[in-house]
Amino acid sequence: MLYKLAEIINAKFNPPGFDIFRFITFRSALAAITALLISFFIGPKIIKYLQKKQIGEARKEDGPQLHWSKAGTPTMGGFIILFSVLIPLLFWGDLTNIYILIILFVTVALGLVGFTDDYLKVVKKYKKGLAERYKLFGQITVGLIVGCAIYFLPQFDGINSITTIPFLKSFEFDFSFLYIPIIVFIITATSNAVNFTDGLDGLAAGTVGIVSLTLGIIAYVSGNIETAKYLNIIYLKGNGELAIYCSALVGAALGFLWFNSYPAQVFMGDTGSLALGGAVGTLCVLVKKEFMLPILGGIFFAEALSVIFQRYYFKYTRIRTGEGKRIFRMAPLHHHYEMLGIPEPKIVTRFYIIAIILAIMTLASLKIR
Repeated sequence: MLYKLAEIINAKFNPPGFDIFRFITFRSALAAITALLISFFIGPKIIKYLQKKQIGEARKEDGPQLHWSKAGTPTMGGFIILFSVLIPLLFWGDLTNIYILIILFVTVALGLVGFTDDYLKVVKKYKKGLAERYKLFGQITVGLIVGCAIYFLPQFDGINSITTIPFLKSFEFDFSFLYIPIIVFIITATSNAVNFTDGLDGLAAGTVGIVSLTLGIIAYVSGNIETAKYLNIIYLKGNGELAIYCSALVGAALGFLWFNSYPAQVFMGDTGSLALGGAVGTLCVLVKKEFMLPILGGIFFAEALSVIFQRYYFKYTRIRTGEGKRIFRMAPLHHHYEMLGIPEPKIVTRFYIIAIILAIMTLASLKIR
């Protein structure tokens, strides 16, 4: 809104300084600052409201006993992140841009799926919240809409089903007719992977912030014809606008960490984790870096695999021996390290360090090809 207003004022009156609003870098900085300020403003109000309504995390009997003391901590704090991302995007983003429209849709739609799960779990006291099949249905539906939009809309002609192969120069892979199922899988898997990661204070928010900053840089260079040509990557017209969304997400993640860092005053709940995970997966799809997701999102990837391996190994050994065995002391992976006696803040910090290393590797892959 403010971006378009600035454009109109600049076109009609050409006042000095207003031309700066056309630069993505400037609007990205504004989006990050706006998101941070909104987080600081609405965070205490949302936390106070959640406390008043007694919307708190229930004690998880299947989780570490160390976490039982966290029962009652306000949850559904994902609204802090969602508002802090969406409002700056409405202010500084180009709402006619197809990339922005797609990422907006994913964020809102999966935020609603997560909210439904949290509401049933915390307010209605349904022990398991939204049934897993309905949650998957929502995620798959969102993935189908995104996949069909990219595959069939004319804005993506010539680039709809292709992607970049990491570390290979002048070579692109075409998913062809498998493109839509692949996109459904990526969005669904990433949404759930970030949900698994959201188990320690500050872990999910911090790692999402690191990944988003990296994706913002990739979006900017992909949407700039000169840098895309220099790096020999796919030029994606209009893709640079995603840098504004990513910047807002970084600002929102930092703002949420103010309240979510150890010891947490609020948890994001599925309202935040499903939306953020879906957004990360969709951003990788939109910047044509689907194959980089296991590297850039290595923390999420490892967390999800630990849950899958633990579950199926337990079932397999129970069938073979009559007694289920475990690979990890507890899954997801961060709980395994907790059970080894490593303090929660140290685990989170080390995961941040790994996430930063993976982000650097991802950015290096743009040139090392």
